[in-house]
Order: sequence, then C-alpha cells, then structure tokens
Amino acid sequence: MMQINQPISMLAGLSPKEFMQKYWQKKPLLIKGAFKDFKPVLSRAELFELAESDEVQSRLIQAKLLDGKTQWSVYHGPITGRGKPSFSEEAWTLLVQGVDLVNADAARLLREFRFIPDARLDDLMISYASHRGGVGPHFDSYDVFLIQASGQRLWRIAKQKDFSLKQDTPLKILNHFEAEKEYVLDPGDMLYLPPMYAHDGIAVGECMTYSVGFRAPKSDELAREIFLRLSDDVQDLIGSKLYSDPDQMAVTTPAQIPLELKHFAMSALAQAIDRPIIFSRLLGEMLSEPKDHVWFQSSVPAPTKVRKGAHPFPSGIRLDDQTKMLYDEHFIFMNGEGWRATSKDKTLMRLLANQRTLSREELTNASEDAVDLIRNWLDAGWAHPLQMLTKQALNKG
Repeated sequence: MMQINQPISMLAGLSPKEFMQKYWQKKPLLIKGAFKDFKPVLSRAELFELAESDEVQSRLIQAKLLDGKTQWSVYHGPITGRGKPSFSEEAWTLLVQGVDLVNADAARLLREFRFIPDARLDDLMISYASHRGGVGPHFDSYDVFLIQASGQRLWRIAKQKDFSLKQDTPLKILNHFEAEKEYVLDPGDMLYLPPMYAHDGIAVGECMTYSVGFRAPKSDELAREIFLRLSDDVQDLIGSKLYSDPDQMAVTTPAQIPLELKHFAMSALAQAIDRPIIFSRLLGEMLSEPKDHVWFQSSVPAPTKVRKGAHPFPSGIRLDDQTKMLYDEHFIFMNGEGWRATSKDKTLMRLLANQRTLSREELTNASEDAVDLIRNWLDAGWAHPLQMLTKQALNKG
C-alpha cells in the first residue's frame, strides 16, 4: 500500500499528501523525469491492432488545412487498416480509451495513482500522433495526468476564462486560446492539469502520450441515476398507502390541486429519500458499475467441493484488472453489486478492495459466507487465483 507521506519521484519529490494539498484541483505541475527509463506498455503496432477491436473505444482525428482554415474530422472505431492514414502523413491522431481494462501493464501504471480514491479514477487513454498531430486547444472538466510515453509533444497551457467553442467542428475546440506557458515533454515526463485548465498538445515528430483521467460526476447525473435506482425499490421502502381525504370540503374551484394531496406526495417522496443506508447502497453500486463494453471471463474450472480441512484458496486471489471494488462504512461493492459485510469479514473485504489481492494466509480465517462469495467472484471472472497469469501475460509468452 502506498505511503502517502513519503516523497516520490513521480510527483517531483512531493509526497502524495503534499501533492493533493498543494496542486490537486488547484494548479498545474510539470514533472520532468517522473518515470525513469519509461517503456511504453504497447508498441505502435500493438496499439493499432487494439484499435481494430471492439474491446476498446477508439477515435481517429485528422486536421487538414483548406482555404486557410483548419478542417477537423473524427472517425469512431474500430479503426481498420483501410481507414488509417499513412504514418508519413502529418496532423492526425489515434485515441484509444480504457487501455487499462485490456492490458495488464497499463493497469499497473494506472494503479500508481491510487493515492486518489478509486471512485474518482477513470481510465488510461493512449494517444498516438503523427508530426503536428493533436486535437486542438480544449479543456477537460476533470483532472488529468499527461505522461509522455515516446517521442516529444509540445504542450501549450493557459488558465482560460473564455470557454466558448468553435462552431461547425466535431471536436470541442476553444474559440479563443492564448498560451501562457509552453513545455516540451520527453519520454517519462508528466504534466498534471486541474479541471478547466486549457491545453493544446502538438506532436513534435510522431509520439505517444498517455492520459490518466478521472471521473467527475455531475450533480444532476448523480441525482437522476440514484432516483432511477431508487424507483425500483420504492414500493418495498414505503409501501403502497392510498391517499384519503375524509375531511375534504366541497369546493368552488375544482381544478385547483388540494394542498393535502401535495403534502401527501411530498411526504411519500421524503420517506423514499430519507434512507441513508439505502442511499449508500445505491451510490456504491452506481460508482462500481463497469463500463458497457467490459466483459469478464472465468479462469477457473467450475467450483468443486473442497476437501475437509483443505484451504479453499491455496494460492490466494487477485481482482481482475477490469473489476471495480469499493466500500463504505456499511457495504462492499463490486461491479455494480453491493453486500452488507459482517463484522468478521469487513476487514478482510476492505483489505481486498485496497490491495486488490489477498494471500493464502490472509484468507485463512474467512467465514463460510465470504468463501462462498469469493468462489462466485472467481466463477464470474471478477477475481482469479493469485498464481494465474493475466491474459495479456499469457499472450506475450
């Protein structure tokens, strides 16, 4: 587990605690040599092969000068060889999102940033760009770490005030952008930018850049999703009491909604919402929900009866790279499902969520319920025996 008070080179000698206090969502930070002797997790050929599959989301972006104006085009993947420009052509970019979900090395790189809560950590995106390639000056509504993986990229950044966007373009490009600072990043360098900080990255020769992005849910989206999930349980929560009005008087304004009926409706809504435990469960299930294109594959045979006295998990277990496991004071959550952990298993499950592995020794005192639950996770492919190699490692071998 990361020591948040210890200085690390990845953060320019700051400790994670200092970085979060001084820079997170406050100001940019350039870190030269954040990753010593950095090796890309994928070669150019491997990245383009990945972009041809439907396991990831990919986009091909091109910029062409026509009649003195830059014309942008965006093609959504899978990106086949026929639709790819030649590597000698300038000013085009391939973006591949969620590489951490399909590549073990990318997943390990993303875990370097787990001094930030997993509920906020989103994915690792890889950008390949030919010379002068980029996506134009823009801003993100979330924090981002930009890691230079190969080649060089010029970053122009500014604390933007005017967020108006250009019209008639398929990208969200700023209408007016004036750089305040410029940096050229070499392999292993990293640039942190807080939300809404304008930036424009331009490839100097061909290059690859990794973007570590974060989830920044909007209040209306959170409320809408929780309301939708709550609606599925509302009858069980508050029952189905009928409105009654034995004291209703005769009226001369029949079209007016009775005040008592309004109060009845407000009371029903308040009863449904005023469930802190239910709210905790719904929020955790929502935050741990895997992305739509994620699928799991079991790496173990069908569960068999364990010999009496034998250890149920002799090699320990690890979570699948695609698994999202979170917890709060009441529940543990995994891939959109929630469980109320008993006091005996609560510590064990929280340890698994934080470490993403449990050794044979750590699993020794797991309750029967916890053992059954872990077996189900193994069978679903949400977790694997610790000794099992990842699919990517097997492919490399």
